[in-house]
Amino acid sequence: MFGLGIGEVLIILVIAFLLFGPKQLPEVARQVGKLVKGFKETADDLRKSVEPELNMIQQEVKMVEQDFQASIKDAEEQIKAVTTSAEKQVDSKGPPNQA
Repeated sequence: MFGLGIGEVLIILVIAFLLFGPKQLPEVARQVGKLVKGFKETADDLRKSVEPELNMIQQEVKMVEQDFQASIKDAEEQIKAVTTSAEKQVDSKGPPNQA
């Protein structure tokens, strides 16, 4: 529970008992319980509203990455085709004439 050991929880309970007394302690415990429940509900609502957006963003990033990879591959193929064509032209002309 929140990384607290049994001894720490007992110390907190004793301090709470001394601060609030036996009559107010149940009401304080109820209020703390409501606060924790409200916090959990708010966190769940936030997670439910943010997760779909994050999933959508992740999908868009994957699509952009795939498009980028495809563009790089196309560019590499075009560069290879141009260099191959240039090499063939140079080879077909033969060695340069020496005077």
